[in-house]
Amino acid sequence: MKTTKEKVSILGFGCMRLPTLPGDKIDEEQSSTMFHYAIEHGINYFDTAYYYHKQQSEKILGKFLFQERYRDRIFLATKLPSPLIKSHHDLKYYLDLQLERLKTDYIDFYLLHTLNKRYWHNLLQHEVFQFLENAKTAGKIRYYGFSFHDDLYTFKEIIDYHDWDFCQIQYNFLDENFQAGKNGLEYADKKGIDVIVMEPIKGGSIANNIPDAAKKVLQNATIKRSPAAWALRWVWNHPQVTMVLSGMSSLQQVKENILTAQEGKPNSLTSYENHLIRILQNIYKNKKAINCTGCKYCMPCPNGVNIPMCLKIYNDFLTESNLLKVKQSYQQLVSKKEYASLCQNCSQCEEKCPQQLPIRQLLQEVSKLLE
Repeated sequence: MKTTKEKVSILGFGCMRLPTLPGDKIDEEQSSTMFHYAIEHGINYFDTAYYYHKQQSEKILGKFLFQERYRDRIFLATKLPSPLIKSHHDLKYYLDLQLERLKTDYIDFYLLHTLNKRYWHNLLQHEVFQFLENAKTAGKIRYYGFSFHDDLYTFKEIIDYHDWDFCQIQYNFLDENFQAGKNGLEYADKKGIDVIVMEPIKGGSIANNIPDAAKKVLQNATIKRSPAAWALRWVWNHPQVTMVLSGMSSLQQVKENILTAQEGKPNSLTSYENHLIRILQNIYKNKKAINCTGCKYCMPCPNGVNIPMCLKIYNDFLTESNLLKVKQSYQQLVSKKEYASLCQNCSQCEEKCPQQLPIRQLLQEVSKLLE
């Protein structure tokens, strides 16, 4: 890394999409197998957050690192829950709670989570930099940065405000000009700030429900790669990218991503490969899919609506146009206590959504179509 001089792996392990058991409980055994394989094969950066997996992700990761004595072999990253900060006292409270959950005395990379205009100005009001510097002096954190979900103007405002150690943005071949985008990536790089990329596969949507036209392109390509591998290679091709985070859900994904990372070098794609990705990009963009990454930041819904699943199934309809199949999926995967029609238009979900989706309107469409 330019700023910190730390030697981090170009592939980071994102702990937002760990394998789960019925009831949304993290599958600890499978997760531990994945963590172990990742560390033994070169991944040394693990990223979690206060909210992930209903506040279970930090606990599971911390337990693994402590029991297996891996803590000193990896760089640990987690995030301040920005939406919960109501006072300066809250800043220290949540950091100390996270240290306890993670069973560690320090966090290597601490981020202000999911910054947008509102959260950013709220944190400034509560003197967040005084807190960060105090935490650094106390040895509780080593470096600090922020993860971002808003427009380019706000991104530049935050970048220019402080001498950050690093930042984290959403970037993939479908989001080249979304939020901070390519302009933000290059802007941070010119400022000498390391950029970590999240959502390189757009919450799995690039790898799942692949349009038939895209399948044909991949089948006829002279270079054989999975959609996920093409997406990762595209991000790594940018010399401004320090690391790519992947939210892996199975050991197979860990193995495949590690193999892909072996070729993940800046400016390594040929003109043919870049041209093929542009074709895929145009095909995907012509789909009428909802820009939902399944991050679950919108949850829990106060009225019980299973928002991510409702939107996922609606996306299946938009991409496949098989109404009967989608209706069957809706009835099988969404209980009546989680139906879209239970939405009361409170707008809490939209305030939390990193993609700024009109969730209330979309849930009305789901209800009309599938119920």
